[in-house]
Amino acid sequence: MSLIEVDDLWKTYEMGQEKVHALQGITLAIEKGEYVAIMGPSGSGKSTLMNLIGCLDTPSQGTYKLNDTPVADRNDDELARIRNKEIGFVFQTFNLLPRATALHNVELPLIYNGTSGEDRRRKAIQAMEIVGLADRMLHKPNELSGGQRQRVAIARALVNNPSIVLADEPTGNLDSTTGKEIMGLLAELNRQGNTLIVVTHEYNIAKMAERIIYLRDGKIEKEELRSAVPS
Repeated sequence: MSLIEVDDLWKTYEMGQEKVHALQGITLAIEKGEYVAIMGPSGSGKSTLMNLIGCLDTPSQGTYKLNDTPVADRNDDELARIRNKEIGFVFQTFNLLPRATALHNVELPLIYNGTSGEDRRRKAIQAMEIVGLADRMLHKPNELSGGQRQRVAIARALVNNPSIVLADEPTGNLDSTTGKEIMGLLAELNRQGNTLIVVTHEYNIAKMAERIIYLRDGKIEKEELRSAVPS
């Protein structure tokens, strides 16, 4: 049983009288602990596929199983619970609350799932330590560099111990040196057992993964297995 199983997945949008097929029959499986990159040009369907894997949207046709559980027929509340428990998100734009401290930003998923205050703080501090920001916990986002903000976002993604870390263009707003540091941190998390899926349009980011899935026009164009993954 794979962690993620997608079979003949379609996503169709109605644009007036026209139908736009953002995904056209995607079939793939991702194993627990894998490091996979989803790559493709703008309009290839990679963001749509990320939204479906992340339970931010539901398919028009086909099946998606996460941990052997079909998600297509779940209601919004059930999808929210799956997202909170199973998936940690890292976005290009960080998506941090500007007036909250770094620590409070990391606590947010635990607030949503009802974790008690003491446990919440302990887990958030532990996540901040993992990403190397134990000395920045009480700083607000505007007091942090771009790389530090992304580390806060990664800590927030990790705090619930999710099955999957889903990173959407995680280095898009960072300089190349900081981007390498962030990708090194994500790779280390993968080595520690987290399943990592990175959505990117940059090959130098994608090539760090064990497997690259190339999308074009809503379909899988090809896959590349990489035997030697850089540290």
